[in-house]
Amino acid sequence: MIDDMSTETVVEKTWRMLLERHPDARRGDPEVIEAAFAELRLRQLFPFPSHGCLTFHRNTDFPWSNDLPFIAGGEKTYLVYAAGYAEILGEVATPQAAAALVVAHLPSDCGAAVEGPWQGPNTP
Repeated sequence: MIDDMSTETVVEKTWRMLLERHPDARRGDPEVIEAAFAELRLRQLFPFPSHGCLTFHRNTDFPWSNDLPFIAGGEKTYLVYAAGYAEILGEVATPQAAAALVVAHLPSDCGAAVEGPWQGPNTP
């Protein structure tokens, strides 16, 4: 029997650990994580919960792409920001609406995350 977890990508393993609330996973709002995972385009990106936010990256290791919208907040409202807090893209009442808003603002060239450090535009 082949262990399915041995064939997981870094992105798949990170999502799984977040959803299972694994002790070695970063901590984030479980409802936001579940809502983001439900969106296929977000599920292909590397999730990174930190400081009350759930960011998404085009790669799996530092330095991060840091060029995608993300979700902040929780409880009563969720804010969706453009990369780097450049602007508020919207304020919504549910994590599902926040995840959908992130998807609506993803660049058209945003595909599945690549493993390793970011090698794209604006790499130092």
